[in-house]
Amino acid sequence: MRPNKRDELVRKALQVFYRDGFHATGMDKLVVETGVSKTSMYKHFRTKEDLILAALRLRDESFRNWLLRRIEEVADTPAEQLIASFDALKEWFEEDGFRGCMFIKAGAEYQDADHPIHAQAAEHKRLLLEHFTRLAREAGVGDPAKLASQVILLQEGAIVSAVLLKNTSPAEDAKEAAQQLLKIAQG
Repeated sequence: MRPNKRDELVRKALQVFYRDGFHATGMDKLVVETGVSKTSMYKHFRTKEDLILAALRLRDESFRNWLLRRIEEVADTPAEQLIASFDALKEWFEEDGFRGCMFIKAGAEYQDADHPIHAQAAEHKRLLLEHFTRLAREAGVGDPAKLASQVILLQEGAIVSAVLLKNTSPAEDAKEAAQQLLKIAQG
């Protein structure tokens, strides 16, 4: 199915927001970068924030689908999948154009917890936490919510460190820490 103009605009805007940030990207820049006129842009989105929300929804769907599919491809059991998440992150860190987590950026640029963009970023993290809690529960650990929270913290720290240090070793370091936490949680 051929993508419509709105979908194309969201995809292109997502790339610009990811590369340059949300506040640094104005509508004039989006017009130039996407090739979509301002009139057409405003036909689809009343405000830049509406476009940001659409871009975040697309990124959430595509990233979670990729991550969850990837860890299922490389690991069979729930416990192995918890750990394989760090291998998937390392693959992501190695991609050309890797610039970190769009949701961490959104939360940093829109810090008011009631702001819709902040809420959308938090929802992405909540959905990941929910998935990793389910995996921890299926792995039979004593406190699945705690282990999932720890795994997510390691993932987030690895993402930020990979961006700031410009290397992929944080994924490996976080994986080793997660393996130790899993052992402890399995008793």
